[in-house]
Amino acid sequence: MTEWVQVKGIIRPGHQVASGQSPQSPYPQGTIALQTPFFQSLGLDLTAFFAGTLNVEISPYSYQILAPEYTFLAVDWSACHPPENFSFSPCYLNHQGDRYRSLVYYPHPETKRSHFQNPNLLEILSPFIADLTYGQEVTLELNSQAICLQLPT
Repeated sequence: MTEWVQVKGIIRPGHQVASGQSPQSPYPQGTIALQTPFFQSLGLDLTAFFAGTLNVEISPYSYQILAPEYTFLAVDWSACHPPENFSFSPCYLNHQGDRYRSLVYYPHPETKRSHFQNPNLLEILSPFIADLTYGQEVTLELNSQAICLQLPT
């Protein structure tokens, strides 16, 4: 049985490469839009989610990926760099009384070439939420068997 743990977080600006909104991005369509067909062919349908990530800062917590529901190794989604490993874990994002079925999106840092995230930031795939803006607080519900929250020692 899934045990959900709640953590409050703040929506932060990201690199805007996932959504393709960064003028410096080599991927004008965004990385999520480019990756979606690859993940779909591997059994994970992302079409219900906005083609970009929400960056949720969960300070003072950091996290460790334990047993995500999906892990895909050596996904060769772009000719611009070597294949990457990705993990996904179902979660919920709560905002202003609404609960959105979402996914933690985790490109493994050991296979990423650039655009690294800090250890207090979770990337979330969710449906488009029109009134969600930078600086707003959200609550994430994470599967405690998939993701471990850690306080600094």
